[in-house]
Amino acid sequence: MKIREETSRDIDVIRSITRAAFISVEHSNQTESAIIDALRESGALSISLVAVESNEVVGHVAFSPITIEGGRQGWLGLGPISVRPDKQKEGIGAALIEEGLRRASAMNAKGCVVLGDPNYYSRFGFEADSELFLDGVPAEYFMRRAFEENMPHGRVDYHKSFNTK
Repeated sequence: MKIREETSRDIDVIRSITRAAFISVEHSNQTESAIIDALRESGALSISLVAVESNEVVGHVAFSPITIEGGRQGWLGLGPISVRPDKQKEGIGAALIEEGLRRASAMNAKGCVVLGDPNYYSRFGFEADSELFLDGVPAEYFMRRAFEENMPHGRVDYHKSFNTK
């Protein structure tokens, strides 16, 4: 498997994989592919990687800027992440996350947040922090991973593209 930056030729397959990956996810409102498109169109895809096997895109991960109350800059939000349903549970998502976090750190991001299952994301160094929160979300499902010691505090807002209907 190879992980690389997305290209314009990947956009349709990213949409397709994202829709298929989220179709049966209980807490999804089925807007994930529209969110990725809106992030791309607004220039807010800080990192957009695809996983490729046998010349086929089988997974995608997006990272975009977030804002933290008090004006703290330099943090990213991980997601959406998707893997083609027939390729799930093979480590593709984990490889995309690890490479995305490596690139985020290399581009001097200060840290990253994610909304998701703590049992899954804790393996990548994410942990809940009650002083960094997303309105309306139970604290244990909103996690952060810092790339520096100085931790921010306050409410987090994702890019406006996440409000896509």
